[in-house]
Amino acid sequence: MFVEERGPTPGTDVLIRKVEGHLTALRTSLRGPELELAERLADSLRELVVSTAQASAADRGQVRVAVHYFVLRRESRGKLLPVRSLAVAQRVVDKVALQLGRPDLLVEPRWALTPALPGGEAPPG
Repeated sequence: MFVEERGPTPGTDVLIRKVEGHLTALRTSLRGPELELAERLADSLRELVVSTAQASAADRGQVRVAVHYFVLRRESRGKLLPVRSLAVAQRVVDKVALQLGRPDLLVEPRWALTPALPGGEAPPG
């Protein structure tokens, strides 16, 4: 049986370019911890895009939603449409990573979010 190895799909390239373009824009306006969070989000999203390039349409759709959530920041119009924060984008990206069985791509590793047990041990996961 012949298995054709394919390179990145056009949709994959588009999503990665969206992440890169948004990160470039964020680099001009963010500093410190916010920029670090944006960089980690972009790293996770890039890896999710690449790792699901040949996955089911449902899995690719979840990643596409996470990319768009990171990239498309709404303009604030009073109380009705607040600007999305990077922390909210982080929750979306982390949720998608977990749903796809990729806890290694969590923006904040699970051990960093869970309090340690006495003696410095992390709780069983």
